[in-house]
Amino acid sequence: PWLDRYFDRLSLKPGARVFVPLCGKTLDIHWLLAKGYQVTGAELSELAIEQLFAELGLTPVINDIGSLRHYHAPRIDIFAGDIFELNAETLGQTDAVYDRAALVALPASLRVRYAGHVAAITKSVPQFMITFEYDQSVMQGPPFSLSDAEVRSLYGEGFTLEQLRSTPVKGGLKGRCPANETLWLLSPTEH
Repeated sequence: PWLDRYFDRLSLKPGARVFVPLCGKTLDIHWLLAKGYQVTGAELSELAIEQLFAELGLTPVINDIGSLRHYHAPRIDIFAGDIFELNAETLGQTDAVYDRAALVALPASLRVRYAGHVAAITKSVPQFMITFEYDQSVMQGPPFSLSDAEVRSLYGEGFTLEQLRSTPVKGGLKGRCPANETLWLLSPTEH
């Protein structure tokens, strides 16, 4: 529902290329493709990628690019392997990032590296990002809890951050603890 309501805030043109880091086989990719966007993704699990293409009814062309495996079909490119091995040249032109489950999947020790890496390989395009905040003493994650202050610390230098929405997770996170889900719009700052 948040995609339907807020994604146009990215002001993307038809056919724009959206990068979905740590994409798995999210149904959001189906939505992006149905709206006419091109999708690139990065994912560690080749099984999830194979399931995604099967669910989309697509047979990908598969090639190895360095340590990554590239799955390609019309309007969709998914890179299997370590996201930190993906570079700007291999990723190609990107118009926006949709971080639905990547940052929140990473432990604190990797978040600074991840935020900088994604900004670097996408040339700091706008980002649409969803985070969770909850008491991690009740549940460890993933998804991990990220405070507003941590999000601002990670992205505040290169982006203007706007909270589009923050709401309680119905039934609690994984049914175990109260949590808020927050939708962020990150707009690159002019240098």
